Amino acid sequence: MNFIEELKWRGMIHDIMPGTEELLKKEITTGYIGFDPTADSLHIGHMVQVMLLVHFQRAGHVPVALVGGATGMIGDPSGRSEERCLLDEATLQKNQEGIKKQLSKFLDFQPDKKNRAIMVNNYDWMKEYSFLGFIRDIGKHITVNYMMAKDSVKKRLGSETGEGMSFTEFSYQLVQGTDFLHLYNKYGCRLQMGGSDQWGNIVTGTELIRRKTGGEAFALTCPLITKSDGSKFGKTESGNVWLDPEKTSPYHFYQFWLNVSDEDAAKYIKIFTLLEQNEIENLISEHNKSPHERLLQKRLAEEMTVMVHSREELEAAIEASQILFGKGTTDSLKRMNENMLLSVFEGVPSFDVPEKVLTGGVTFANLCAEHAQVFSSKGELKRMIEGGGVSLNKVKVENPDIMVGKEQLLNKKYLLVQKGKKNYFLIRII
Repeated sequence: MNFIEELKWRGMIHDIMPGTEELLKKEITTGYIGFDPTADSLHIGHMVQVMLLVHFQRAGHVPVALVGGATGMIGDPSGRSEERCLLDEATLQKNQEGIKKQLSKFLDFQPDKKNRAIMVNNYDWMKEYSFLGFIRDIGKHITVNYMMAKDSVKKRLGSETGEGMSFTEFSYQLVQGTDFLHLYNKYGCRLQMGGSDQWGNIVTGTELIRRKTGGEAFALTCPLITKSDGSKFGKTESGNVWLDPEKTSPYHFYQFWLNVSDEDAAKYIKIFTLLEQNEIENLISEHNKSPHERLLQKRLAEEMTVMVHSREELEAAIEASQILFGKGTTDSLKRMNENMLLSVFEGVPSFDVPEKVLTGGVTFANLCAEHAQVFSSKGELKRMIEGGGVSLNKVKVENPDIMVGKEQLLNKKYLLVQKGKKNYFLIRII
C-alpha cells in the first residue's frame, strides 16, 4: 500500500514537505503524531490523526503515538486566541492513561509485529532538562526571527485584543521540536504528521534536527476537518463527541454519524473508515440514486461505531434507534442497559415516584395522573386510551385500571409511557 497515494484519494493531505513521498517509497519509516492530554479521552476531532497513524502502519511503516505529558503543561497556541489553563501533573497522568488505552484499540502494539506501534510520553525526556540546559542545548539553534515568522505567533501578537502571548506559549514550538529531535535520535524517526495548524511547529522540528545533527527529517499535515455549513466538526449542542462511552454514549455516537449531511458523509467516509476506494465510490453512487435512504450515513455510522466501540454496541444503538422511532418492541426495550435507556430518552420529561406506590400494585390511571403528571387528568388519559394512543413499555394500554407493579420495571427502576407517536415520559421509581 502506497501511504501517500492512499491519503491523496481520501482527501487527507494538506501540506507535504518535498522528499517525503520518496522517503516512504524507499524504506520503512518511523513517523509520529502528538496527542495533547487536555482530557482523559480523545474525541472525534482526534480521529483524523488516529487514522493517519492507522494508514501509516497498514502501509508497513512504524507509527509512534506521542502523549504530550510535557507539552500539555504548556498549551499549544496554534489556532487559539487566548492562553488556556495549565494542567497539574496528577490530572495529566490520568488523562495520559485514558488516551493510551484508547489508542491501543486502533494501533497494533504487539511486540511480535515487525512494524509494531510505539507509545511515548514527552514528559519522560523533558523532565530531565534544566532551564539553562534547554536554552543552551535547544534555544541557541533556532532564532527568534524564525519563531516570530510562524502563523501561530503572528496571529496572537497581531490580535486586536492586544493580549499577546506568554513566553511559555512562545516556547511551545521549541519543546515540540525537541520531541522530534529526541525521537529522531532514539528511534530514527524521520517524519512528523499532524493537522494543518501544526505545520509551523512541525517544520521547527525538522529545522532543529538539521541544525543539530545535519540529518534530514520530513513533515506532512492533513486538512482541518470542517462541516459543509462551515461550523466546527465534532461539536454538538452538548459539546464534544468523545470516544469514551461514559462521556458520549455509543447511542449518541452512532446518532452523530447518522445525522451528518450528504455532502459531509461522502467526505467523512473516506477519511474515517478503512473501506476501499471502489467500495466507497459504489456506496456514493448508490446513495445518490436514493438519498432519502441515507445509505452513506448508515454505513459511516456502522463503521465508526464498530471501530470505536464494538459490533454489540452498534446493534444495541440500532435497536435503540428503532425504539425511539416507533419500530421497537418490549423485548428490545428490556434488553437495553440503564445507560443506553437514559441516552435514548435523554431530555424527555421524567417523574420520580416513591417505591412504596408500586408495592402491591397501582392502577395505570393513578400512577400517570396522580403520582406522575404524564396526563393532566384521568379524563385526558381515558380519552387517549380510547383513541389507541397510549402505551406502557411499548405495550398498548387498553384499560386505565390495569395494575402496574415492580415486575414491569425496566432495569428495576424505570417505566416508559408513550402518548401518541412521539411523546415519551420516563417514570423513575426511587
